[in-house]
Amino acid sequence: MTSEPNLPTRTPKPRIPLRRWALWWVVLLVGDFIFYVLLTPIWIGLRALAWVAEFRARRR
Repeated sequence: MTSEPNLPTRTPKPRIPLRRWALWWVVLLVGDFIFYVLLTPIWIGLRALAWVAEFRARRR
C-alpha cells in the first residue's frame, strides 16, 4: 500500500460562540411561537370558514 503524500490536511472548525447559540435558540423559539401559536389557528379558522361557506352553498 502506498500512502499519498499530497493529501490536504484537515483543519478543525472553529468553536461557535455562546452568543450565537443563544441567538439561534431565541430565533428558533420565536419562529415556532409565531407559526404554531399565531398562524396555525388563523389557518384553521380560515379553513373552517371555507368549509361552512361550501356547506351553505351546497344546501341551496
